Amino acid sequence: YGASVAIDYRVPGGTSEIVRMLEAQYHAAARTGRFDFADPINPTAPAGTIPFDLVFGGGSYDHGRLKTGVKVASSLGSSTLPMSIPAGFERAQMDRWFGENAVGAQVLYDPGQYWVGVALSGFGIVYNTVEYARLGLPPPQTFEDLTDPRLAGWVILADPRQSGSVATTLDSILSNYGWEKGWRVIREVCANSRTFSNSSPKPPIDVSQGEAAAGLAIDFYGRGQSQAVLLPGQDPSESRVGYVDPKGATYIDADPISILRAGPNPELAKRFIEYCLTEEGQALWQLPALASVRGRGNPVGEDGERLGPEQYELRRMPVRRVMYEKYLGAMIDQANPFEIASKTTPAGWRSGIGVMMGAFAIDTAHDQRRAWRALNEARASARFPREVLGEMERLFYAFPETVMPDGSAVAFTPENFRAIREYWREPGAQAVCEVAYTGFFTTSYRRVVELGSGYFAD
Repeated sequence: YGASVAIDYRVPGGTSEIVRMLEAQYHAAARTGRFDFADPINPTAPAGTIPFDLVFGGGSYDHGRLKTGVKVASSLGSSTLPMSIPAGFERAQMDRWFGENAVGAQVLYDPGQYWVGVALSGFGIVYNTVEYARLGLPPPQTFEDLTDPRLAGWVILADPRQSGSVATTLDSILSNYGWEKGWRVIREVCANSRTFSNSSPKPPIDVSQGEAAAGLAIDFYGRGQSQAVLLPGQDPSESRVGYVDPKGATYIDADPISILRAGPNPELAKRFIEYCLTEEGQALWQLPALASVRGRGNPVGEDGERLGPEQYELRRMPVRRVMYEKYLGAMIDQANPFEIASKTTPAGWRSGIGVMMGAFAIDTAHDQRRAWRALNEARASARFPREVLGEMERLFYAFPETVMPDGSAVAFTPENFRAIREYWREPGAQAVCEVAYTGFFTTSYRRVVELGSGYFAD
């Protein structure tokens, strides 16, 4: 548009923390009467009421939370205040950019344009080839490979309560494996963990430094770290860091931009999204850096300039199909997300991951790891009583019941999950449940250790 733009890019935390920060700002603005709810579908406020224009990245789930908004007190009583607004592009333009609005079982943009995908993210496993060789294990290919007891203490995970991307990965495991097996896989991967970080970029870094053998990661964090540790002139295939998208379970999600309601510059925000969806903008994600030897052969764009980033390679997947049709051969990673995306529809259990994983793994990590060791020692012994082993396994994988407001105890099952989730949303209910769940898992794990201690030294 013939004008220079300065971007002030803030990173106050993970996606979940960003959403919570914005919720507080919208609550405050509504409480002080800045929003007009005359049109309850589209509440308005002066530009700049919220000091940010865009939320960029983090996955479709959290951008859906921005669209849903927050419950606030207003002149109409209790009202819903959506935190994002529709981008407002013409339908013909969206069709030119995206074609079919689908990648696997997911959409590329919200049908109402409350968020628009500008890149795609895959979720898989980052691993250290040196540590895997030392442990005598083949490189991982599936999420189940991370449950191998020989990896005990050698897996690093991020806390899904703080990282939206790892929550998406775990949601993929649950949806692809199903409720019973999915929770079992997650429990065992957690039991192999060495630590839980508060952000998704940390596991690939720790894996690259040999602090862990493997971890869950967004594709571009894993691939980027694989590239970052290369020596000058070293072939990428020789990197000590590898990344794999598990076949049949690769969850591909749009990495969107949302325009925030009552931000300072809504028209400029829309133009930024438009730029990100041009071929020039899309080429920044996956083409070699122009400063590199390989980048000198990058394709030339419509303006006669070579496409691609100036200095740093981002290793992201473009969201537009045309980029794979025209430029796949020039991309750093020869992967087409439209071909590898899982078609398994998310089962809707994501909101249970942070609550339960916090209770059965993160806040009970020491007890879970001791129980996992006792259980695997019992499994490995031919002389260990099978009936005792059966009880240990039942205890290790058990889930607590939830005491509902009417006093009934409800089992944690897929049939009951919706009712339990709605109860968690009541003021103070989730915190009460988390305390009870943590106590249940602690007691169960310690009983597993007790049952094994009669046969093995602790």
